[in-house]
Amino acid sequence: MIAKNSRFANGAATSTGGLPHRDAAAAAAFAIGEFEIATIPSLPNVADITAAALAADEFDDSSFDGLHAFLALSRLVQFDGEPIAWHLPGPLTVGVSLRDAGLASADAFALSGRVIGSQLVEIAAEVSRVLPRSPQLVMIDEPALADLMRPEFPIPPDLAVDGMSSAMAALPHDVVAGIHCNLRCDVATMLASGPAVISVSVTDDLVNWAGYIDRFLEDGGVIAWGVVPTGGPIAAGADRYWRALSDVWCELVRRGCDPVALRRQSMVTPGAGLEGHGVPVARRLARLTADVAKRVRDQSNATRFALGA
Repeated sequence: MIAKNSRFANGAATSTGGLPHRDAAAAAAFAIGEFEIATIPSLPNVADITAAALAADEFDDSSFDGLHAFLALSRLVQFDGEPIAWHLPGPLTVGVSLRDAGLASADAFALSGRVIGSQLVEIAAEVSRVLPRSPQLVMIDEPALADLMRPEFPIPPDLAVDGMSSAMAALPHDVVAGIHCNLRCDVATMLASGPAVISVSVTDDLVNWAGYIDRFLEDGGVIAWGVVPTGGPIAAGADRYWRALSDVWCELVRRGCDPVALRRQSMVTPGAGLEGHGVPVARRLARLTADVAKRVRDQSNATRFALGA
């Protein structure tokens, strides 16, 4: 799925996009300055694509303030060639919003798939135009995956998988596509849609999916581990978060996962977006994430050396 020399691996620190800034230029500077892989920011006042805008197939240009500011700053600081990531609400989650807004299920998910697919293609093209040498990672945000297996979910899992897969397939072949869900979800269904990257929060129940995770890693997939929770008290240092990740990895290895692949085919992120905090706290969370990422790289190098990998 991802080349061995990919920049989207080896414990690289990145984010899930949401930032607390009201000023798009400041958000872009934060994204570039605080993360190894800069993520195009979404701002708290324009973070969501609304159901009404989708139904009209129209978008206020302010929805993309973060994108425009990021690309403008990237030109200014000669960022071309550096890896970048960006997020967009996924067709499953947007389809649920449209249904809740009153559309019939079939119409809601058809409209969602069409518009999100179009937006993915247009944004990828604009990023490539401004930063032609920068590899792109695109994550579709699908919190609705947390409810997918409930009997009352509006579409069956196979149609949900098809919708997510079609959205990712719309992207150019040189763009890496993945799925982000920061809630507990059915990992097997997430993987069935064919992402090259999955982004999940670090929780103990991930070990129940060890077999699926092992096959995903064998196929070259990468996992972005949401290791620093964004809710509740924030630790003074990264030790607690590093231990939580290490404990999950140790149990996954005990259940058959490759220890080298777990570390090499990884990225590290905050557990969710940072838009719920002030800028100083967001910066603190970003730097704790970077600290864990450094430990992942150090251990990955040590493990490969010890195993001769």
